[in-house]
Amino acid sequence: MYYLGIDHHKRYSQVAVVDEKGTVRTNGKIANEKKAFALLKEYYKEPCRAVIEAGRNWGMMYDLLEELDIKTVVGHPLKIRAIADAKIKSDSIDAKTLAHLLRADLIPQVHVPSKEVREQKNLLRHRLWLVRLQTMTKNRIHQLIDRNHVKRPKVKNIFGVAGRTFLEGLNLSLIDQKLLKDHLKLLDTLHQHIRKTEVWIGKELKDNPYISILLSLPGFGKVLSALAALEIDNINRFRTPAKFASYSALIPSTFASGGKVYHGDLIPGGNRWLKYVFIEASWVSIRTSGYCRFYFEKMKDRKNSNVAIVALARRLSEIAYRCLKEKRAYEERPYMPYTR
Repeated sequence: MYYLGIDHHKRYSQVAVVDEKGTVRTNGKIANEKKAFALLKEYYKEPCRAVIEAGRNWGMMYDLLEELDIKTVVGHPLKIRAIADAKIKSDSIDAKTLAHLLRADLIPQVHVPSKEVREQKNLLRHRLWLVRLQTMTKNRIHQLIDRNHVKRPKVKNIFGVAGRTFLEGLNLSLIDQKLLKDHLKLLDTLHQHIRKTEVWIGKELKDNPYISILLSLPGFGKVLSALAALEIDNINRFRTPAKFASYSALIPSTFASGGKVYHGDLIPGGNRWLKYVFIEASWVSIRTSGYCRFYFEKMKDRKNSNVAIVALARRLSEIAYRCLKEKRAYEERPYMPYTR
């Protein structure tokens, strides 16, 4: 058995090959091509295992190695750095370190979804990116209105039908008038792209069994349910609700000393997309669910709104875990605080 430590870059990879005794057989640069890695595998003529770090484009290298029947694990970069931090850092040292850690079975692995799920994730994230662009464009339109001291109409949504009629009828200074028309045109284009992307999402994810369950939870719509389902991928990889909440980046840091316990900010790391999903759903749920509203108000009385919404997000993550584990829809129940 040979162990391949791969420090992956855009055009090439630094590959260190270590045998079962820990001897470094080679350590050099290889082009990121299937042919190059096929020649490497053929040269050693023994089964190989490989490790790469999760990064920007790890999926391409992972798929390439899987096609060559090289069993590959994906390591967590921050945890690997904590295990094997070095004063001197270079590609060859990183590759060799990865190979030795793989040989000793010390690689902290990350979950690797199927290629289909990874592509579906890209589709969801594209939709979120478009929404961010839409929000930025709306903010720029607000800025145009404010700097021209325009009195706003009494409408609930200035980008609705009545508000849009008002915006199109404005008469600003020459340059700002051009900018306003251009921004409105851009807003229409983004809206069309968002709707088109949502159609794609509906077709791609129609057979995902988790989405219908997540849709039953308070605060969850089609997009948040789809995003959560893809990020979870398989609920059985989490042993407890607390493990799932930790993965969702909803656990506060804890400092205990001298018999006193302090809770600080949320622990860094975790899945930022699930954190986004549960916090966004929490803000909606306090308007649609009596249970969530009461839980939020009780926590708000003890702490503040920001702490309360994170606590509610964690509770929603635990509810989602139970529903997905038991393969059932959410059922609204009265809030029952724990008794001691």
